[in-house]
Amino acid sequence: MESQPQPQPQPRRPRGFAATAAAAAASVSPTGTPSGSAGASTASSGKGKREREKEKERTKLRERHRRAITSRMLAGLRQYGNFPLPARADMNDVLAALAREAGWTVEPDGTTYRHSPPPQHQQHLGAFPVRSGESPLTATSLKNCSVKATLDCQQPVVRIDDSLSPASLDSVVIAERDTRSEKYPSTSPINSVECLEADQLIQDVHSTEHDNDFTGTQYVPVYVKLSTGFINNFCQLADPDGVRQELSHMNSLNVDGVIVDCWWGIVECWNPQKYVWSGYRELFNYIREFKMKIQVVMAFHEYGRTDSADVLISLPNWILEIGKENQDIFFTDREGRRTTEFLSWGIDKERVLNGRTSVEVYFDFMRSFRTEFDDLFAEGLISAVEIGLGPSGELRYPSFSERMGWRYPGIGEFQCYDKYLQQHLQRAAKLRGHSFWARGPDNAGHYNSRPHETGFFCERGDYDSYYGRFFLHWYAQALMDHADNVLSLANLAFEETKVIVKIPAVYWWYKTSSHAAELTAGYYNPTNQDGYSPVFEVLKKHSVTVKFVCYGLQICSYENDEAFTDPEGLSWQVLNSVWDRGLKVAGENTLSCYDKEGCLRIIETAKPRNDPDRCHFSFFVYQQPSPLVQGVICLPDLDYFIKCMHAGDITGDLVP
Repeated sequence: MESQPQPQPQPRRPRGFAATAAAAAASVSPTGTPSGSAGASTASSGKGKREREKEKERTKLRERHRRAITSRMLAGLRQYGNFPLPARADMNDVLAALAREAGWTVEPDGTTYRHSPPPQHQQHLGAFPVRSGESPLTATSLKNCSVKATLDCQQPVVRIDDSLSPASLDSVVIAERDTRSEKYPSTSPINSVECLEADQLIQDVHSTEHDNDFTGTQYVPVYVKLSTGFINNFCQLADPDGVRQELSHMNSLNVDGVIVDCWWGIVECWNPQKYVWSGYRELFNYIREFKMKIQVVMAFHEYGRTDSADVLISLPNWILEIGKENQDIFFTDREGRRTTEFLSWGIDKERVLNGRTSVEVYFDFMRSFRTEFDDLFAEGLISAVEIGLGPSGELRYPSFSERMGWRYPGIGEFQCYDKYLQQHLQRAAKLRGHSFWARGPDNAGHYNSRPHETGFFCERGDYDSYYGRFFLHWYAQALMDHADNVLSLANLAFEETKVIVKIPAVYWWYKTSSHAAELTAGYYNPTNQDGYSPVFEVLKKHSVTVKFVCYGLQICSYENDEAFTDPEGLSWQVLNSVWDRGLKVAGENTLSCYDKEGCLRIIETAKPRNDPDRCHFSFFVYQQPSPLVQGVICLPDLDYFIKCMHAGDITGDLVP
């Protein structure tokens, strides 16, 4: 009997790594070369990977915008609605708070019910009561306005602007779809925006009923800057009665202390290392009588070379005499024009000032001050010292000097053409192996150019070329080296005393790719770089307090439309970068006047109540455009502003 052939077992289908190996073997021809289809598959796979990476970035951006929107919603509910939302609130917390406000009971497990019908005064408004700060809405003013009509009359939703920098994106409210396309099952009449304009629905949220909004927040000391001019060019107190009057007025406002500029051009005016402090001694004695703290500014810059200034304080005369023989001690622009606002950082280590470097001159001045007023340091009257590191006391180049013809919102000019900085640039280029890079950009425009008018700062301009990145890095590094050199000696001079450094707020052109005005000022902060973190790493090394200029709501439409400004985006970047490094932050207002809303915006910046880490300013400096005794107070209600900063009740005592 013939044996029947046995059925052959089916080959097992490879899985996992075996399947991957089998597919790879199948895609290779007998000669060992990949087939055409395999090559196409590889190209397709690479393209798909790039698309996935792009989608990941888009997802991150959408999530960032979503968080920014949520943060602002929660901040608004806390500030204007007094909703007790936790620091890490989510949408469940928001819904529960809104439901409780409407009269519902919400249990911890989410069970929601109503004990009694809504109050009579709320029936016209559905489930939304009239909150303080809003005008009551009557039935006659809300005639048959449906939800659909409400949505149809809303303004178009803001979309993402690709030209915005990453730091400024969080200050833009983004919606991912048009709310008009939403379908709502209910069309019952309610309060509609069609019937009332938005400004009718939401009245001034800063009404007097909200005066106590900041009660219980952190105490932020307020210092007022004394007017320039009380000390004349001979270091004498020019107006003792005026000083007493101004200090008396400040004392009545419960300010914590005063800011006094100690001018290098006055104290060491005539001869090197001959210091005259008599006028400041008399001024400090007056301040001591009122028991106010003093913060002193080591002012190594020039003051008053503008049309609006009524006081002129130049650099010391002996410095200007040296400058007549050697003009390269001053900052120089591309056309060879010098500015005497501040000494060039190129001479920080060059002995061209009667045998001393500029850093040694600054150190001798600071040491003389510390020795002269040792008694005031010992009793704690002088609480801090601010070190002037550039024009206007700010850590920056004099890139937008009005004396040179600059007008807002010009991009400014690079200030690196004195022979000493040029020598530094030549050494850096040679070290990099590209000696021909030892030059400044020749297509960066002039003081009043716009970024798009230049080949260097325009979109995809030379600022992002290999040469551009080298030059901007060197330019910014020179700024950081200057800060490092001066602060090292300042810490020696003042030892345990708190040291302050002022950072400029260059907010115009912030929404462009290059951030041109920041680049010329010395901050390498285009959209693809973080120009502030390296600076704050240097400042962290010296444990300084960072003082930053705060803006209210006074940025006009011209600026927003044509100068691509973003003060909020800049503040967000700077403050978060400082706080992330554990440094203390202080604030200072601009000289422009603010309305009450702008003042409250500054207070909210000084101590953000929605910050889970409870970060806040260590103090705030109020600059006055003119003496307070003249009755010209920039803030409409300075007393209210100070009490909000102090976290005190408007009608009660201040919180200690």
